[in-house]
Amino acid sequence: MQSVPVKQTRTQVVVNNFVRSVYNWMAVGLGLTGFVAFAVANNESLLRIVFGNQMLFFGLIIAELGLVFYLSARVSKISPATATGLFVLYAGLNGVTISFIFIVYTASSIASTFFVCAATFVASSIFGWTTKRDLTSMGSFMFMGLIGIIIASVVNMFMQSSAIAMIVSYVGVLVFVGLTAWDTQKLKNMALAQPDGLDAGVVRKGAIIGALSLYLDFINLFLMLLHILGASRE
Repeated sequence: MQSVPVKQTRTQVVVNNFVRSVYNWMAVGLGLTGFVAFAVANNESLLRIVFGNQMLFFGLIIAELGLVFYLSARVSKISPATATGLFVLYAGLNGVTISFIFIVYTASSIASTFFVCAATFVASSIFGWTTKRDLTSMGSFMFMGLIGIIIASVVNMFMQSSAIAMIVSYVGVLVFVGLTAWDTQKLKNMALAQPDGLDAGVVRKGAIIGALSLYLDFINLFLMLLHILGASRE
């Protein structure tokens, strides 16, 4: 029997530890978001504060965007503890702003859509991890699609067209499925590129950035699917 080289075994351990850390932090973020969203949705006072004041609501949205941009741009210059704290803060704020789903949709449709989203996400991640094809060009195309979704969503805030909203949701599902595969492949390449003996703080920050990317893919895919599959309480 041919023995496995020690270096190869060590590299595999490093990759496995990094990937496990990414998905653990992603799970922490999703769990926190779900907990906060459910808690806010079941507190009438908080609901009135958040959704009864448009300035506050859009302020929270802007704060979330600011956290994502800041964390992505400054991760190499901030401490691991700060990066972790900003990720947790973002996940909590996101829970506040998406708490409306528990008011708009039935609990059963939210649960069923979550499982559909999870299965779709896993399938996309497996494809991104196992494919030999370089997904860079596809990822760039999907990113352009994301920009288009954002523009269409902003325009539809004024038009209030249900048809446009549904089209955006279907296109959004395709876009975030593609982005999930692309981000997973980037995560794989990031893990394989880590040298032995890399500082634990640097590894933690890389894991947080990877978790943030996959977290955003999952949350947005879930919201797009929920708009398509969700059953309204009305």
